[in-house]
Amino acid sequence: MNRYFPKKSVIEALEKINTDTRFTVVSIGKAAWRMANACSSYLKDSIKCGYVITKYGHSKGNIPGFEIFEAGHPIPDSNGIAATKYVLGKTSDMTESDTVLFLVSGGGSALFESPLEGISLEDIRVLTDKLLKSGASIGEINCVRKKLSRIKGGGFLNIVSPAKVITLSLSDVLGDDPATIASGPTVPDGTDNGNVRNILSKYKINANDSIRAALETRAEIKSCSKSDYKIIGSLDRACDAACNICRELGYEPFMLSSAVDCEAREAGKFLASIAKSVSANKTGFKKPVAFILGGETVVTIKGNGKGGRNQELSLSAAISIRGLHDVIIASVGTDGTDGPTDAAGGIVSGDSVERMLKNGIVPEKYLENNDSYTALSANGDIVKTGPTGTNVNDLMFILCK
Repeated sequence: MNRYFPKKSVIEALEKINTDTRFTVVSIGKAAWRMANACSSYLKDSIKCGYVITKYGHSKGNIPGFEIFEAGHPIPDSNGIAATKYVLGKTSDMTESDTVLFLVSGGGSALFESPLEGISLEDIRVLTDKLLKSGASIGEINCVRKKLSRIKGGGFLNIVSPAKVITLSLSDVLGDDPATIASGPTVPDGTDNGNVRNILSKYKINANDSIRAALETRAEIKSCSKSDYKIIGSLDRACDAACNICRELGYEPFMLSSAVDCEAREAGKFLASIAKSVSANKTGFKKPVAFILGGETVVTIKGNGKGGRNQELSLSAAISIRGLHDVIIASVGTDGTDGPTDAAGGIVSGDSVERMLKNGIVPEKYLENNDSYTALSANGDIVKTGPTGTNVNDLMFILCK
């Protein structure tokens, strides 16, 4: 996918709206810096003031007209809370003549946070960590997050009311639901507190007294105004771009799905099963062929290893394609970061397992311990890109020559 995907998408969107005004720009998420930088280059003096809250290491320097903050992800930290408080202090006295341009990308849920009164940062951190390890989907995680926050689920929209709000969003969620992207700060929440209790019960997560009290007493956020909401980039667009690149490289591309959402290791087995059939000439596909998939798998953490969903998928696939000599399988996060690691994902071939074994790595044991990072790193099957400046979920590839 084009490295400048966020810039192109933002400028294309700005060309279609009335920019004959001055904007207060708030940009949150992993793509926040690039989205804000695109705004700065296009709007120039039309920006009254601007704020960026992004993940550590995702800022690329100063942007004219913007104050830039970096904070923790996927677990919120004190810098994120402080940056959000600062931005809210600067935007809480808006009038009808003001226009807020809100730029949203994946990661915004953790980075842009203001807990309800009575809920501490530690409450949020502990609960988020439990949810991330439970196998819950991002939609379920964000449903919980919204009920414990002042600004999610339409809360930020109310804080800046009665200003006009324009939201431009890069979607990192399956189905592109605006209420789920970054937990929908400018999208009124349509769920009730019972949904959260059901999710916590489903994954056997015990909430502390503060969280239970908040769920019992929290009033629903009633929207005071509406946001003009535009999704300007998504996984489908990334898959289309990937198909074009594969074609340029001499592969016949086929986009199979942009909604893969099962356990990562099961997805790895599924991709491997396709590769096996094509390799054995049991399908109608002629090699060289590339299959592109997208989605967001989950990992239920049972071990104490290091990894991420794309790495776990890749390690699982490596085990299943052992011995195939005309197949490569890769899975990467479009943001360049997979789980709490410095890797984007993994890329494996039919000889990956043999190379791991030579390095003393028994892949099945490392997969069981959720230690895909160590296994893949041992023989160079890890993918490291650094922060890409965008975030539209994960891409998966099967290449058969």
